[in-house]
Amino acid sequence: MAHKNNKASYENVLLCVLFLTFGFVFFDRLALSFLFPFMAEELHLSNSHLGMLSSVLALAWAISGTLVGAWSDRRGVRKPLLIAAVILFSLCSALSGLVAGFLSLLLFRAIMGLAEGPILPLSQSMMVEASSPHRRGLNMGLLQGSAAGLLGAVIGPPVLIALAEAYGWRHAFIVSLLPGLLIAWLIWRYVRQDEPRQAPVSDVKLTGQRLALLRSRNIVLCTLISCVFLTWFVILISFTPTFLVSVRGYSAPSMGTIMSCLGAAWVVWGFVVPSISDRIGRRPTLVLFSLVAACCPIALLFAPSPMILGVLMVLTYTGLGCFTLFMSTIPAETVPREVMATALGMIMGVGELVGGFVAPTVAGFAADQFGLSIVMWISCGGALLAAGLSLLLKETAPGVLQRRSMQACTPRA
Repeated sequence: MAHKNNKASYENVLLCVLFLTFGFVFFDRLALSFLFPFMAEELHLSNSHLGMLSSVLALAWAISGTLVGAWSDRRGVRKPLLIAAVILFSLCSALSGLVAGFLSLLLFRAIMGLAEGPILPLSQSMMVEASSPHRRGLNMGLLQGSAAGLLGAVIGPPVLIALAEAYGWRHAFIVSLLPGLLIAWLIWRYVRQDEPRQAPVSDVKLTGQRLALLRSRNIVLCTLISCVFLTWFVILISFTPTFLVSVRGYSAPSMGTIMSCLGAAWVVWGFVVPSISDRIGRRPTLVLFSLVAACCPIALLFAPSPMILGVLMVLTYTGLGCFTLFMSTIPAETVPREVMATALGMIMGVGELVGGFVAPTVAGFAADQFGLSIVMWISCGGALLAAGLSLLLKETAPGVLQRRSMQACTPRA
């Protein structure tokens, strides 16, 4: 009983620390989107520049997340890498407030992306191992979905916009250093050291397991879903603040309020969607809420008033709950522990490369040619494709598989 209590206690402590860690990652990642209307004129930035800034960060995420995830599996090292990554991306975010133009901003965003990339696969793999089976979906949803929503999209917009209006956008970037250093200390203090493996894993075996990832139906599908769903997300989160101000004609405070509504939905759906999947299954949940997410950019285009738009944001911004399923929960229930961080890093990395790097750049140039409204249609298409691909997944939810097994074993009357 004491062992179970200790395990549950550490599970909760780890969840809290990693919640803050990944939440602050998105606070920093989304800061550029919220501050772009304030800095665009001073730095002579266009929609194409915004797309390229989002893209280079995503490309850096893709490279470092994939490589460092695989390296951590090989070496069995996670905690020191996580601490170093948090300190580095916090420094780069603060340095973004000292830039003199587009090129220097692009450089700091690229370095920041290299630091942030490993944080998600490292955190997910640590959380999966510490989670009880019946709480796996909930824990992963809180870590990846709700954390990013609360710190990045609920707290982030009003705090950053208030700082920018009161002290200037540069100070809004610079003050982000302090929370990052605090979080690095929390990881050092409260996260357990990496456990040594029971037996060394040979290079031949690891290579075979990694190649098997490319033959796994669920891993391939999750990678494709990551590409199109990240297209939905990165385009939406990168261009929505500017779209609301320049196309819909809303004031900066109104834009911040609407983005906070989006953030509130992010927090709620971030754990509700994975919790529902624990009960009804990963596949039907992912299909259903991908279709709901496709309605979000449509609402941004056609909602008649800020109040109605805020309500629709709360009801339709379900994507980050879906992210938890295809980026962590389904892969973790599909592959062995030895290649878990590799699989998670690959899904995130390829998704960031296509949906985070290519898509925003294409959307930025399309916006300059055809108007900002085009990016909302591109975002909608990404979510619709994710729903279609999700239909092909094999179910992995332990509770659902157990019920199916019991039903199969029950003799018919």
